[in-house]
Amino acid sequence: MSKTLKNKMQMAAMKARNVLTNPRGDQMTGWLIVVLIVVVVGAVFMTLYQSSITQIWNSIVSKITNLLS
Repeated sequence: MSKTLKNKMQMAAMKARNVLTNPRGDQMTGWLIVVLIVVVVGAVFMTLYQSSITQIWNSIVSKITNLLS
């Protein structure tokens, strides 16, 4: 079982290495699309959950300052 999983992970790593070292420009377009999707999803997430993120961040900062003082 673990040997099969190890082989699959090695094959996935080899495929990823081949994609990243591919001399054609196709992978660059793919990476640009991935970056664009991540930026758009992050912007939507930040817009929808901004108040929750602010509350969590403020509680973390207050706990750290309480520990330091």
